Amino acid sequence: MALPHLLLLLILHCSLFVALVSGWKTLQGSPPVVIARGGFSGLYPDSSLLSYNLALKTISPNVTLWCDLQLTKDGVGICFPDIKLDNATDISVVYPDKAKEYSVNKVPIRGWFSVDYSFNELANVSLVQGVFSRTPSFDGRKSHIIRVENVAKLVKPPSTGLWLNVQHDRFYKHHNLSVEKLLHSLSTKQVSISYISSPNANFLRRVRSNSGLKKTVTIFRFLEKYEIEPTTNKTYGALVKDLEFIRRFASGILVPKGYIWPVDSELYLHKHTSLVADAHKQGLKVFVSDIVNDVTFSYNFSYDPLAECLSFIDNGNFSVDGILSDFPVTPSVAINCFSGVRRNAKKQVDTLIISKYGASGDYPACTDLAYKKAKSDGADVIDCPVQISKDGIPFCLSSIDLSTTTTVAQSKFRTRKTIIPEIQKGSGIYTFSLTWNEIKTLTPAILKPYEKYLLFRNPKFKNQGKFLTLSEFLSLAKGSGVLINIENAAYLASKRGLNVTNAVLHALQKAGYNKPRSPKVMIQSTHSSILKIFKDKSKYERVYKVDENIHDADDKAIEDIKTFADSVVVKKASVFTQTAAFLVNSTTTVARFHSYKLPVYVETFSNEFVSQAWDYYSDAFFEINSFVIGAKVNGIITDFPKTASRYTRNKCLKHGKRAPYVNPIEPGKLLRQISKSYHLTPSPPLPVLHDSNVTEPHLPSVSGNFPIFGAAR
Repeated sequence: MALPHLLLLLILHCSLFVALVSGWKTLQGSPPVVIARGGFSGLYPDSSLLSYNLALKTISPNVTLWCDLQLTKDGVGICFPDIKLDNATDISVVYPDKAKEYSVNKVPIRGWFSVDYSFNELANVSLVQGVFSRTPSFDGRKSHIIRVENVAKLVKPPSTGLWLNVQHDRFYKHHNLSVEKLLHSLSTKQVSISYISSPNANFLRRVRSNSGLKKTVTIFRFLEKYEIEPTTNKTYGALVKDLEFIRRFASGILVPKGYIWPVDSELYLHKHTSLVADAHKQGLKVFVSDIVNDVTFSYNFSYDPLAECLSFIDNGNFSVDGILSDFPVTPSVAINCFSGVRRNAKKQVDTLIISKYGASGDYPACTDLAYKKAKSDGADVIDCPVQISKDGIPFCLSSIDLSTTTTVAQSKFRTRKTIIPEIQKGSGIYTFSLTWNEIKTLTPAILKPYEKYLLFRNPKFKNQGKFLTLSEFLSLAKGSGVLINIENAAYLASKRGLNVTNAVLHALQKAGYNKPRSPKVMIQSTHSSILKIFKDKSKYERVYKVDENIHDADDKAIEDIKTFADSVVVKKASVFTQTAAFLVNSTTTVARFHSYKLPVYVETFSNEFVSQAWDYYSDAFFEINSFVIGAKVNGIITDFPKTASRYTRNKCLKHGKRAPYVNPIEPGKLLRQISKSYHLTPSPPLPVLHDSNVTEPHLPSVSGNFPIFGAAR
């Protein structure tokens, strides 16, 4: 027994040396591999030719194709995500009334099973998207179930091979079918299998003894901790504590991500476990599963799947040896573009990162917590939408209606609700109805823009933070640029006697922002009348916000904008048009403004996957990249500034020859792949911005004898 232990020590010593030299903390010091689960199954039907091909086209060379192995009645090996066929195919339509019930791991399950059909019979069956939250738009492509050997033929160097996952060996044995016989057949056909995983220890022992699979790496797959491993009759939670036992029949382990980064009942991270380090000490590689972009994961990652991937490969303590994902392009980008990139790394693009109400994706909008986080997260410019209290105090709040970002509706001030058609259609409790001292008593409420999808933001802190006067905001923002957003000035001046523009000018002057070499100041509004006042009274950058989606702007409109603004803000749809959440084409909006030397900033970029077109793979990186590299916008306005700021520092932007995943998404390419049988209702064409949309009368004078400033306490 001494020789094997000596060899293991030598291997571990060499692996440690390589890891130190390479910088990777994987077992062998090489970059982690990316395993594409069923191909690119986050977009296309799992295990379809479309899915596998997209994975190969978009990902780095170290991609491995994952195949969940199932057997047909005639012993053919197919790649399919589940032992039941009905969830991810149309078999219930092709063979109605043929559902059966079988015992799977001692649990009765009813459905359509591959063991009841020959491969030829399954030729009539089409693959469909099996996850209901994903687009079914590609189901009409009639993607067929694929043999294992045909998937293997797709793998060509430098891809790292094929991974067979054998989940139900015992079930197939009960139906007189043999996975081992299939594996032997594949080896005689020179089908190369890089990895075989299974949650069954005895099966992996038999695989290891197969002479035709000597080069195949065996991986023990851990299921949920409470489930029972059939060979040992122990739970997987107990087996994870006995890695020396695992090493007898496997070269690595595949574990759900919670084994490494546990979360509490509220989806917040605990400290990472020692599993990766413990497994590496035993000479076992560690692969992590359940890395999926379009489900709710730990709130610590702020809906950013890249951040989650980096927590497994670039946390300073350990790195897993591979990541299994439905969206394999995300771990690929994490590995190749962001690993080793620190927060103080040099920006690779000049794109401005502008916060939207601070880091309002993580904390209640416009609170001290949101602003502090935006600043620490690397926002170049921090924004303050200025509102005015009843006693004339300017302060930061995302809306003039207190109901949207506070709990005022549950407070003693709920009786102050009123309807003001000049501001909005429905009723509201407005900032000018309360004094600043009253507003300070209100509890902030975090924004919930995607509540209907059950996607909530940082619930532990949903009512934390305090509101700031404009003066307090300017003091907190020192060292960063600031954007002051002004709306409703005409109503406040004429109907409430409140002069917002003077209040802002006074606060900026008092804070020293009018002095030479002071930080960047941007004044934003949808109203030309407001920006004209600042043109006459300051040298701040004036930003005109185009409040409607457009596909172009005529010369006269742009010439008019040039008379009062230095730059413009447009919405995302004014750059890339969409229909049914698919990109359709690029507009000429950015190019037109650029031709008049007007910088273009775009809003609003969020991390939640439902805010992005399907084309962006449920990952904010690809959306931001398409606007920065593809559309060449000058600034990104975002409620998650950390994600956008990190993007500007990624090392893939340095390379002259870009990898496929760093190229901007081509609008319309994905849309063209939808079957003609799947009808999408096209969105109506966007208008052109005309001069009549831009011009407006001068701002009215302040009426009545009302206070303009007050002393904040």
